[in-house]
Amino acid sequence: MYFPNYRSSNNKSVSGDTVGENNGTQAFARLVAFLFASTNAITSITLKLSTGNLAQHSTATLYGITRVPAGAKATGGVIYDDATYWYHAFTSSGTFTPSQSLSCDVLVVGGGGGSGLSGLGTGGGGAGGLLDFLNQSVTAQNYTVTVGGGGAINANGGDSQFGALTLVKGGGRGADDNGAAGSQGSGGGGNWSPNTGGGTATSGQGNNGGTGSTQSNVGVGGGGGGKTAAGQNSNSNVKAGDGGAGTSSYSSWGSATSLGQNISGTFWFAGGGGGGVYDVVGARTAGTGGNGGGGTGGQRLSATANNATPGLANTGGGGGGAGQNGAGSNASAGGSGVVIVRYAK
Repeated sequence: MYFPNYRSSNNKSVSGDTVGENNGTQAFARLVAFLFASTNAITSITLKLSTGNLAQHSTATLYGITRVPAGAKATGGVIYDDATYWYHAFTSSGTFTPSQSLSCDVLVVGGGGGSGLSGLGTGGGGAGGLLDFLNQSVTAQNYTVTVGGGGAINANGGDSQFGALTLVKGGGRGADDNGAAGSQGSGGGGNWSPNTGGGTATSGQGNNGGTGSTQSNVGVGGGGGGKTAAGQNSNSNVKAGDGGAGTSSYSSWGSATSLGQNISGTFWFAGGGGGGVYDVVGARTAGTGGNGGGGTGGQRLSATANNATPGLANTGGGGGGAGQNGAGSNASAGGSGVVIVRYAK
């Protein structure tokens, strides 16, 4: 019997072939195919006879088949390699299962925070926290991998984790009229008023968000924090705060897996979102996103309006802040996180 899609969440196609013979003058071959109407993964097989018992010395063998490139020593995620390492890239939650004891390096990035929603010049979302765990000893068992989603508008990003290692926090939401900036992996940016302060980062995982500011008919948001730099404070006379820069320290990981923000061949993770700007009497500019997937802030000027851009998926980038939500300079969501596991060939 063959169950080619036994782990899927769809109905299962099944086929089989059999032959019955009496070692004498005849043998009957049969081919069968049918659909097993269940969306649950098949995790066990039970053999039964309609009557009697299996004869002595009967044998049965069960094989589980998975798509593992020749040489890889584990399953889980999408598998890549370069000259030195195997990489297992998780862009959504799953399970990492080594076939033997290994020493692994693990990169974990939380989901980026969404920007503030309500107000005139809201804060950019903070980047998801980022930690690496080098030389981790793993054995032939299942390790749960959790990948945090990007924060919706006005929400913190989701947390990411590998096995029982330290939880990596999602990025903080940008501040707006109705709520303070989130204090998460990296802090969200402050808004124009009244919640002008930036959020606080989790120690070792990111940086604080920048402050927002206001003056007559002008509102400018602060930038969300990034892995290697705090979000910039807004300047009410010039522009909203830029998002803090992420990190390119894992560029080789990004190059091998095509993940991260590719900037001229260098791959970045965990950049903060830029603050939004409201200025219908002048021409102040929105904050730009930090390298590492941070979104650019929305811009509401006298003659033009530009929506904020969201954080880039699977970078942990924060979303760009709103100039004036609902007026063509809307808020944006954060980018989802990622977990990458690598081990030597």
